[in-house]
Amino acid sequence: MATVRPAEEGDLPGILDTDRQSGRNPSATSALAAALADPNRLVVVAESGGEVVGWGKTHYWDYPDGPAPAGHYLGGVTVRPSQRRQGVGAALTAARLHWIWDRTPDAWYVVNAGNTASIGLHSAWGFVEVARAARFHTTTFDGGTGLLLRAHRPGRGLAQEPAFRRRAL
Repeated sequence: MATVRPAEEGDLPGILDTDRQSGRNPSATSALAAALADPNRLVVVAESGGEVVGWGKTHYWDYPDGPAPAGHYLGGVTVRPSQRRQGVGAALTAARLHWIWDRTPDAWYVVNAGNTASIGLHSAWGFVEVARAARFHTTTFDGGTGLLLRAHRPGRGLAQEPAFRRRAL
């Protein structure tokens, strides 16, 4: 069972270890610390047994870039291989979406067009394609094609829940 909560500075070693275990280059500690301190961003962790087993973040772009508008975007999610397919990624996504929808009616997300697992996960929240391009803001895509997707805040249900609450899986 994992719990999702806002990340704290003490979670940085667990986040970096999660990146390593997932075969990713660990995120820059200074960039993560800056994200934690930024009121326009959210970093969340999923923990189980006192260990970070997954994490995710949001981005805020204060300027448009071609078809990609200014706004709140979901950033990446990383889940330790031993915890995948257990709902951790979905819980991290739900927490970030609640946070975004408490601030604005639209959540944005960019993804590689070939990442069907991520596209499928996000479709559960109503994300639909808005544009295709080789780059959105600072993100480029392997294979050259990325998708810009948007999800509107639901009129009832999710958006009516508290801004952030702990979620147990």
